[in-house]
Amino acid sequence: MSAKARRHAAILRIVRRDAVESQERLRERLREAGFAVTQATLSRDLREIGLSKVATPDGGARYAAPPGGSAAVRSSLEHVVPALLVSADGAGSLLVLRTTAIRGSIVAAVVLDRLLSYYLVVGIGALILIGMSRITRRQTVAGQSDG
Repeated sequence: MSAKARRHAAILRIVRRDAVESQERLRERLREAGFAVTQATLSRDLREIGLSKVATPDGGARYAAPPGGSAAVRSSLEHVVPALLVSADGAGSLLVLRTTAIRGSIVAAVVLDRLLSYYLVVGIGALILIGMSRITRRQTVAGQSDG
């Protein structure tokens, strides 16, 4: 097993066992388990594993492991997203993706996997990406409509 695979397994063990609220806390737990990682490496690992933050009953948030194989889930979602989009429109640095009812979070999962350097606001039937250039916005819309 490669060092990366061992680190991914350790991350999954930690988040399944403990309520981890932040990347810094996860880095501390990894360090305790013998894995010294930079914030950039940990961010990349979280994306690759498919970890997401979920709400806790006390109003906070914690990392949660994806069910099953996260890479396969994301790949399947990329094929489903075009069918979930109702429209895509933008102006300036904004891109608004309207989705079918309550499907915004599914589209957000794919968008976040591809466009990590933008701000994203997710609603029940829409997503707003903030900070896009006109060219990036056009490429994103074209990529989604191509399927």
